[in-house]
Amino acid sequence: MDEPSPLFGEGARALQDELDSRRLADAIAHRTMHAALTDDDVELIERQSAVWLATVDADGWPDVSYKGGDVGFVDVVSPTELRIPMYDGNGMMRTTGNIVDTGRVALLFVDHTRPWRMRLHGTATVSTDSADTAPYHGADAVIVVALLRVFPNCGRYIHQGGEISEYVPREGVETPLPGWKRYDELRPFLPARDQARLAELDGPDAG
Repeated sequence: MDEPSPLFGEGARALQDELDSRRLADAIAHRTMHAALTDDDVELIERQSAVWLATVDADGWPDVSYKGGDVGFVDVVSPTELRIPMYDGNGMMRTTGNIVDTGRVALLFVDHTRPWRMRLHGTATVSTDSADTAPYHGADAVIVVALLRVFPNCGRYIHQGGEISEYVPREGVETPLPGWKRYDELRPFLPARDQARLAELDGPDAG
């Protein structure tokens, strides 16, 4: 099984340094990235009726596809394995073909209720064997994902109930800080501009 590359490449590191977010990026990665699904991760997946599935084709081009089904259609086989039924489509076989060619996948689950996001990286295979497709009614194939890393994302920009998120910056409106930026374990790692904003919001008597 392939080992995942480092989470941050040279491009990410350069931009983190430019925008003063390297400390925060490392702190979040250290605290949140894991190699197997937790009970909370499994619960989130089992509540979803959609997943965004990214693949890489034989020429190195990324592709992403929305996959939908009944609630819980993504099957958690174990803390390190997911199975995703593939239903009848347009016959192009882009997603499954890319997996056959390169085997690399990334998944994005969006929980609109919290709101919250979860990203997963792994390698995958495609099976059309009836023994694998039979448990999933209507499936022509099954994508078997071997997970390598799992990490959550802040959901502040997820729109809910037809309304644009309050965290989207707007002219003339002060954008609120997400609650996680006040966590004691993360606050020391925030960019300088966030540190200054929190100091202003808390006032001289804070602490």
